[in-house]
Amino acid sequence: MDRQPIKTYIEFEKPIAELESKVAELKALSNGENAVSLAEEIARLEQKAHQILADTYAKLTPWQKTQVARHPDRPHTLDFIGGLIEDFTPLAGDRYFAEDQAIVGGIGRFRDRSVMVLGHEKGSDTESRLRHNFGMARPEGYRKAVRLMRMAERFDMPVITFIDTAGAYPGIGAEERGQAEAIARSTDCCLSLGVPIIAVVIGEGGSGGAVAIATANRILMLEHAIYTVASPEAAASILWRDSAKAMDAATSMKITAQDLAQLKVIDVIVPEPIGGAHRDPQEAIKRTGEAIATTLAEFDGMPPEEVRRQRHERFLQIGRNL
Repeated sequence: MDRQPIKTYIEFEKPIAELESKVAELKALSNGENAVSLAEEIARLEQKAHQILADTYAKLTPWQKTQVARHPDRPHTLDFIGGLIEDFTPLAGDRYFAEDQAIVGGIGRFRDRSVMVLGHEKGSDTESRLRHNFGMARPEGYRKAVRLMRMAERFDMPVITFIDTAGAYPGIGAEERGQAEAIARSTDCCLSLGVPIIAVVIGEGGSGGAVAIATANRILMLEHAIYTVASPEAAASILWRDSAKAMDAATSMKITAQDLAQLKVIDVIVPEPIGGAHRDPQEAIKRTGEAIATTLAEFDGMPPEEVRRQRHERFLQIGRNL
């Protein structure tokens, strides 16, 4: 018999975990003679669990959304590339110092259209998380991003970026190699490109490390993702000198897709499956692909000068008409 993958539950999902555990126990007990008698109870508990799941996710707090955005089973950039991009060819190295696997990138085809794809990759297990540095890029990662975006412009390919990082890597080596300068140049490159850039915040969008590849013509955001100037823990440490107040910081900073759509920081909220993208990654990836395709079509036939103008104006308008 195939073993079911072990689910990882967040603290606020405890009532759901208890019901689903009970359902699993009853299904294990149901066999020939008592299968019929247990079927009704199993169906009732499944319906109840589904309803509680839907009700819970319909009213998540900003801190709960932060926990969902960080869920280890949430689909990552390589999952989106695997599900949406055909003939993907990864490209490595910044041609200055080294390869940084915290940002993955390459050329592929999105719905029969050549595109350049970039994104933070956190990794899915201990080995890959260490290899990708938990999605926290060093300067060479952002310099690679600039190289690939310039290549995309040269060959008239739209750029799609997936944002999922707690922030740029703050280590001594990264600072010695010009972390702030690399982020600034990547942001400036985004603004100057004559091809459309579509950014999708799929999990955490943290600080300048996210903005460096998210200064786009359109910013999409998954329903339970977060996008913030600093992590709630870092903000709490700065404001109250107490990282335990992260919950208060998350609420105050307006980091959810719903808040940011009202502030016109983002353009599109991509609905997630009930219970979050981690419960049905394939459906989340499918919905994201539909949203990218719709958004990208807005720029068909638009000349480079207009693409740049639209992007500049988009960011200049943030905060003007609130």
